[in-house]
Amino acid sequence: MRISDAIIEKLLARSGVATAEQITALKDEGIHSRRPLQELVIEKGVTDEKTLIQAFADYAQIPFIEIDPRDIPSDVIERIPEHIARQYNAVLFKVDADGLQHLAMEDPDDVQAVNFIQKEIGENTRIYIATHANIIDSLENYRGDVNQELNEVIDVQREDDTASQTITEDEVSEDSPIAQTVNLLLEYAIRSNASDIHIEPREEFVQVRYRIDGVLKEVNRLPKNVLGALISRIKILSNLKIDERRVPQDGRFKIKVAGKQYALRVSSLPIADGEKVVMRILDESNQAVTLESLGYWGHSLEIMKLALTEPNGMVLVTGPTGSGKSTSLFSVLSILNTPDVNISTIEDPVEYKIAGVNQTQTNEKAGMTFANGLRALLRQDPNIIMIGEIRDGETANLGVQAALTGHLVFSTLHTNNAATTLPRLLDMDIEPFLIASTVKAVVGQRLVRRLNKASRESYTPTEEEKMAVIKMFNLPAGVGFSHIHELEKRAAAEGIGGDAPLSTNEHGILTLWRANPNDNEEDAHNGYKSRVGIYEVLAMSQSIQKLIMVNATSDQIQAQAITEGMTTMQTDGLIKALRGETTIEEVLRVNKE
Repeated sequence: MRISDAIIEKLLARSGVATAEQITALKDEGIHSRRPLQELVIEKGVTDEKTLIQAFADYAQIPFIEIDPRDIPSDVIERIPEHIARQYNAVLFKVDADGLQHLAMEDPDDVQAVNFIQKEIGENTRIYIATHANIIDSLENYRGDVNQELNEVIDVQREDDTASQTITEDEVSEDSPIAQTVNLLLEYAIRSNASDIHIEPREEFVQVRYRIDGVLKEVNRLPKNVLGALISRIKILSNLKIDERRVPQDGRFKIKVAGKQYALRVSSLPIADGEKVVMRILDESNQAVTLESLGYWGHSLEIMKLALTEPNGMVLVTGPTGSGKSTSLFSVLSILNTPDVNISTIEDPVEYKIAGVNQTQTNEKAGMTFANGLRALLRQDPNIIMIGEIRDGETANLGVQAALTGHLVFSTLHTNNAATTLPRLLDMDIEPFLIASTVKAVVGQRLVRRLNKASRESYTPTEEEKMAVIKMFNLPAGVGFSHIHELEKRAAAEGIGGDAPLSTNEHGILTLWRANPNDNEEDAHNGYKSRVGIYEVLAMSQSIQKLIMVNATSDQIQAQAITEGMTTMQTDGLIKALRGETTIEEVLRVNKE
């Protein structure tokens, strides 16, 4: 709902969430950027949408409602046709025994919409105001079980003959069963919070798998005879060559599901049984989250915040593919993205679009490599530069030169941990004194599945389990546990694990956490829900600079960093497992070193 700037100003003053100076600053920014005050207030974190709408409801004397979509009977919601409900963002969620109808709207001040809906359902209606997100979630009730719909569409296409068929235009048209299949596969993946969709031909069938919270899961098997039309339909959407099946191709397209826009990065690859397609799902409506929300705390958070205040230098993020490096950099750049700085990036590909940031896509065929793109960026008067990945000595050298000449440079590398990044730069023929003087911080990271706090289970481990944890994480007795206990207390104080009780004391482990394998409700998968990062952040101290100058090994650099207070990824993972954020098994799954 669009609330006028004057009313927003009154609501902020009444609630006391912003001072007069803050309100004036927000109004000035709104005038300069030509953006509504309502949008800025939510974007800047002054308040959230729900609190703001509740305050407006109180001001306008309209009852506020927060609907649970699971409680809406299907016969009630369907009293309003879906296209009308979506047009006016309105949901009929309850009908009393006496016939009184309860209608939630995003904008109950829209008299035309109210009149039109009441012509459809009658005037015996009580109107409520709800948030945009709550309305959109509730509108999804118009859809049934997507997986069941998918099976119904596929059953139409099943044939005994699995031989390859000639693909006609009708088979891949907008309203064909194949187009419905693709749409349903995408919708089901997005509803399942999948990050990737794998469509893989096998000898007898086509296997469809989703990567959910980092783990691949088979969701369906399609008849082999639909493979050609299915791949062709995806290629049409991605603007790829339909008749080229011998070489890999890359493309991209966008879709809208439940009011949110998603970009899909498509990659095709010829394999023995046909052509395989993988689609990476990128939520373009995602807002950047804070470092704390990503899982930073303690020493790691302090060093990262310090590195972001540096006027120049390099900050490197390292980890394998799929470890969340792009998400970390997206959040960092969003934090630094203010009108008084020029941020330029060179990426392959551009995964997250950031308003106000100049993002450039590499193009090897046109000669637009990371190195060539970086040279061009340096002539664009940037303050902050982000290089998608340092792959060779030339790019690394240019990044170092940019850091030396007054730019703050962010980039990623593929190494196992933070300490091995510095010798890796030496391997790229970067002089030790340049590494020591330009690199400000190195982040090593992995992603682990996060326990669903509503269903996670605490238990008392046996002595054998306690000894196994001590052995796996190489924890010395006595002093070592006192250190772990202090770290857990600090993590708890900073909100890691919510209100979970401490799992350790100075002498050892008291309790551990595990997932409830039967919890698959509300986006949970076997007791896990979303992911959280485990991190180590290596600061460039004088001692570590000296070690680099004498070509020290990564083990020596790691040992010195730990002495200076660095929390390793393994220790960070252990603390998060003790706090009930994840499990010991998850930490070991992604990082067994």
